[in-house]
Amino acid sequence: MLKNVAVALVDGVNPFELGVLCEVFGIDRSDQGLPVYDFAVCGIEQRELSSRSGAFTINVPHGLDRLEEADLICVPADQHCESRTYPEPLLAALRRGVERGARVLSVCSGAFVLGAAGLLDGRRCTTHWRHVDELARRFPLARLEPDVLYVDEGPVITSAGTAAGIDACLHVVRQEDGPEVANAIARRMVVPPHRDGGQAQYIERPVTTGGCDTVGEVLAWMERNLEQELTVEQLAARAHMSPRTFARRFQQETGTTPYRWVLRQRVLLAQQLLEATDETVDAVAGRSGFGTAAGLRHHFLRTLGTTPHAYRRTFRGPARAA
Repeated sequence: MLKNVAVALVDGVNPFELGVLCEVFGIDRSDQGLPVYDFAVCGIEQRELSSRSGAFTINVPHGLDRLEEADLICVPADQHCESRTYPEPLLAALRRGVERGARVLSVCSGAFVLGAAGLLDGRRCTTHWRHVDELARRFPLARLEPDVLYVDEGPVITSAGTAAGIDACLHVVRQEDGPEVANAIARRMVVPPHRDGGQAQYIERPVTTGGCDTVGEVLAWMERNLEQELTVEQLAARAHMSPRTFARRFQQETGTTPYRWVLRQRVLLAQQLLEATDETVDAVAGRSGFGTAAGLRHHFLRTLGTTPHAYRRTFRGPARAA
């Protein structure tokens, strides 16, 4: 069972992500018969730290020595994660925690702290979709999964932006203390009791063709014609290449296959249409190249972990989604 939880803070901590950890692990719910965790907020020094908003400061009552007894060490997001360096005493404390068997959990860009400590090397991980490219650049040995809500890779758990941290925390509670405890905490917080880590983030990722020297013109044509049937043979002929050469060049310049590229762009187009128009799901399926509502639903579920109707309700509300 999970008993001892510590949160490691640095200056510029994001209040919401810190609040998620405090809400899940720092609240006394013994009146409901739920576990009470020995919860502590820690830092390099016992002093006040600034929050990202700058509107208030956070009192840090414990030093890093408190991390040494924690079963779970949590790292929330902080300001300027993409460019800042982190103090070695904090990184060393995180490494020691993993070495002695503790689990570590990052929320959102807190993954950069774990990366700086070397804890992402060779491990699957994730972060907020806006930071995935920089995380991959700074920590090339990390096995980044850019689209998911959270990843549990042994002792290291990483979560995506903001509310995905709630899902990751409840996942830990579910593993350590059972589903009844996790569900009770979720009900108290008025959040879904379980969203699987593999569920996709809602990503705003525009279609891009930059950096594609030999297939760029074909990519631009593909963007404008996603509703058509697009085969490698047709695309290769448009690029004046053999199918084998075209497929090889496409993979080199985009990092994926023509089929996967087209599928991803069709899903993105369908997302945009569901958000911005009142077209029926059948019409959206036709315009985005899936042909039928059943085809769109199938690929939506596989790619985003939700249905077109549920996605539209999320972004437009029940009345507009009807």
